[in-house]
Amino acid sequence: MIKTTILGASGYTGAELVRILSQHPEFEVSVISGDSKSGLNYGEVYPSFNHLKMPKLSSIEEVNFDGQDVVFCALPHTKSANIIKNIPESIKVIDLSADFRLRDVNQYENWYETSHPASNLQKQAVYGLTEFYRNEIKNSRLIACTGCNAATGMYPLIPLLKERLIDIDNIVINLAAGVSGAGRKAKEEIIHSEISEGYTPYNVSQHRHLAEFDQEFSIAAGKPVRVIFTPHLLPQNRGILATIYVKGDFKKIQNSLEKRYIDEEFITVIPPNSLVSTKHVRGSNFCHIGVCNSSKKDTVIIFSSLDNLIKGSSGQAVQNANLIFGLKENTGLMTPAFFP
Repeated sequence: MIKTTILGASGYTGAELVRILSQHPEFEVSVISGDSKSGLNYGEVYPSFNHLKMPKLSSIEEVNFDGQDVVFCALPHTKSANIIKNIPESIKVIDLSADFRLRDVNQYENWYETSHPASNLQKQAVYGLTEFYRNEIKNSRLIACTGCNAATGMYPLIPLLKERLIDIDNIVINLAAGVSGAGRKAKEEIIHSEISEGYTPYNVSQHRHLAEFDQEFSIAAGKPVRVIFTPHLLPQNRGILATIYVKGDFKKIQNSLEKRYIDEEFITVIPPNSLVSTKHVRGSNFCHIGVCNSSKKDTVIIFSSLDNLIKGSSGQAVQNANLIFGLKENTGLMTPAFFP
């Protein structure tokens, strides 16, 4: 068994890691941390996990990495890098924070308005968009999992940018995400009475996932790309739906995406002019992409949907860990979506 530590197991993405790995045939969760809940049984924090034989939550300072094979780090940015820089180099690290996503440390410092806590490790990190960095991930020690919003937009757009099928100066991404994307920490703006029965844009023109779009889209296109990106808060627990407007040929876009993902188990391109829904991927490691005609001949609408806590975070992390340890990529991840 692969000895596994989960740092930040008391948060939402940490809980998803526990849920997925508790059913995984090759990983054994032997250490879990959660500073605010340290000393508690896991079932006290998440009663739905009462039946699992999990170790007690410890503080990060109490974690002993001896004998561990992999660490999943589900901590906030800056805190994550400060911990990772002290993890023995013999241990693989899957980071779910933003600390190692940006190749340019200066860009990290511009977007996150703080100095990088472990800039010397940045060159070791591989961006964790599994379907595009598979070979690099297999041979890496440190994986920087993507932002959930970023992954939702990149799956449909990177293939089209690589093939020069869309106008790089006319890309608009309107994205709506469930409230779990804001984390578990209590915040006034995400309590039920503040978000229910409403639909709200936030961080317009300054959302930090724009930095990931800039980076990955520019690599794909071979030249600088800057998209218009507006995130919105959905009054639901989980799920992301991106509505993307591009200028290009409808049939070429549909055919390109079908061809790119025909052999990808977790990315489904649905029939043309069909609609996707967050309900169709909720609770799963799948991403659905749909291509539709618009009311303007030269504009195509692309829909992309995934579960922000799984394919956008913890499921992606496990998919990458499977690659690192030479396992089948889908191991432990084939649970279908929850429905209804």
